[in-house]
Amino acid sequence: NKEATDEELEKMLDKIMIIFRFIYGKDVFEAFYKKDLAKRLLVGKSASVDAEKSMLSKLKHECGAAFTSKLEGMFKDMELSKDIMIQFKQYMQNQNVPGNIELTVNILTMGYWPTYVPMEVHLPPEMVKLQEIFKTFYLGKHSGRKLQWQSTLGHCVLKAEFKEGKKELQVSLFQTLVLLMFNEGEEFSLEEIKQATGIEDGELRRTLQSLACGKARVLAKNPKGKDIEDGDKFICNDDFKHKLFRIKINQIQMKETVEEQASTTERVFQDRQYQIDAAIVRIMKMRKTLSHNLLVSEVYNQLKFPVKPADLKKRIESLIDRDYMERDKENPNQYNYIA
Repeated sequence: NKEATDEELEKMLDKIMIIFRFIYGKDVFEAFYKKDLAKRLLVGKSASVDAEKSMLSKLKHECGAAFTSKLEGMFKDMELSKDIMIQFKQYMQNQNVPGNIELTVNILTMGYWPTYVPMEVHLPPEMVKLQEIFKTFYLGKHSGRKLQWQSTLGHCVLKAEFKEGKKELQVSLFQTLVLLMFNEGEEFSLEEIKQATGIEDGELRRTLQSLACGKARVLAKNPKGKDIEDGDKFICNDDFKHKLFRIKINQIQMKETVEEQASTTERVFQDRQYQIDAAIVRIMKMRKTLSHNLLVSEVYNQLKFPVKPADLKKRIESLIDRDYMERDKENPNQYNYIA
């Protein structure tokens, strides 16, 4: 929507909100929206931060502050990170640290962002040293916090020299680790790259595919082919040519897999179970004694998403097992709250 004017964009968002009102399971929408917003913010892919915030305010107006609090927290994190980086740059100047790598860090508060699986990889000593310096700086300001590096989200700009001249490559951290190996040697096999970088097999194959089989082939693969096979060898493509000076080499993305979608939906389902439990306990605490049918209808009134009667029954059984409530001794269709 880079072609759209601000007014056209606003009109489009208003139309989207009309459709949004018809969504029954808004928590599922929120989970997927959060995942995509995180991608846009972290890769700097958003066409307009103002439009993002406008959409948030519309969602907030429609669903209340609780619905958008995590999404707003993500924006807050990005803004705070900018301030932290200004302080870090001054700290680095005062420390007078030798080295030619510039480090930028986004500090993400764990509860606001989607959960990312941390992946351990082997970073070059210069990068590890910079991470340690940042850790000392950050924990010196905020004691009692814990930093966990997310290598899957990292990206770098590399300076590279080819026969045609100098280029800058905009690449992911995994692509960086592979390319840096070619400072040390001419040719490496898939197995050697795997040993040296510590990148997980599937991820490594996708990374090598983007560097040797994509549009911008900075590596050459032997034997040639579209897929990365065991025993493939890689060399630096000195004859690489490109009309641009800064080239973004996209990581070959797996299409959003069925598993990814299922795991997001599963997380929403887990959250829903806690909400159902909380609603039942709230109602029972207030009423002390209720019949099954009345309890079910009150729960339906409180929940903002659809629930199957069978699932509701399971949650009631679970709360009875955990001694939050009990079946009445005289009337099995009646529940009593246990204080």
